[in-house]
Amino acid sequence: MEKESVGNYLMPGIGFGTLGNTGEAGSALVEAALSEGYRHIDTSRYYGNEDAVGRGMERSAVPRADIWLTTKLLHPKTPPMPDLRAELDKSLRLLRTDYVDLLLIHWPNPTVSLEWALGEFAALRQLGRARAIGVSNFTTSLLKQALEIVGDLAVNQVEYHPYLDQHALLQLVRERGLVLTAHSPLARGAVLGDPVLREIADRRRLSAAQVSLRWIVQQERVVAIPGAQTVEQLRENLKVLTFSLTPEEMAAISALARGTRIVDPPHGPAWDPA
Repeated sequence: MEKESVGNYLMPGIGFGTLGNTGEAGSALVEAALSEGYRHIDTSRYYGNEDAVGRGMERSAVPRADIWLTTKLLHPKTPPMPDLRAELDKSLRLLRTDYVDLLLIHWPNPTVSLEWALGEFAALRQLGRARAIGVSNFTTSLLKQALEIVGDLAVNQVEYHPYLDQHALLQLVRERGLVLTAHSPLARGAVLGDPVLREIADRRRLSAAQVSLRWIVQQERVVAIPGAQTVEQLRENLKVLTFSLTPEEMAAISALARGTRIVDPPHGPAWDPA
């Protein structure tokens, strides 16, 4: 499996984003994902499924040490979290593990001190409760601010797909040795009917989803975390590790960027120019 280096660790190049996968069905899908070959599971306190993810991992035959597990805290819609150590301990109990591989600030929030939050995250990393720490949904300028506080952040997880250029953010990520993890890598389905993607897919006997995901994971310092609702979707997504796109195909897909942003809630920051 393709991987990106994160400090002393390796993050698998494609993961299972578990947003929307709750309860027993969510647990079963996590267990199935691990059985199919996934080694990267992404969740969040906000998703309300850390317990389901933990049950799925616990039932899996895959050793915990072989799984890259990400969770997130400090979503603006979750209750205030004045004690981040207690909050992560709660997540660890729900996830049935004693550490996460990656802990992220879920969204920037002007009402929460970034210096305080990252300082607490760094302390949790020092304690071994999180192997790596980072941020999510941070713009280029916000990521620069975060890196002034903690210079060795590992990840910025942001929306990224063929319709949304993240050139400035990618440049900073690569300069500073971070990884960009792409959420909403299919633009919640918006790219699936694109004629350029469909032409490449038809010629290659692939799906437009597979072409779009391959475009992401083939880029330097970029990891994709697509969601799935069925085992078949899990399998189809994982197949993107079995082929490569040509430079011409990569360029044609990159040219599709049009500033389309799917995830733009009221609590979002002032985004980078499209």
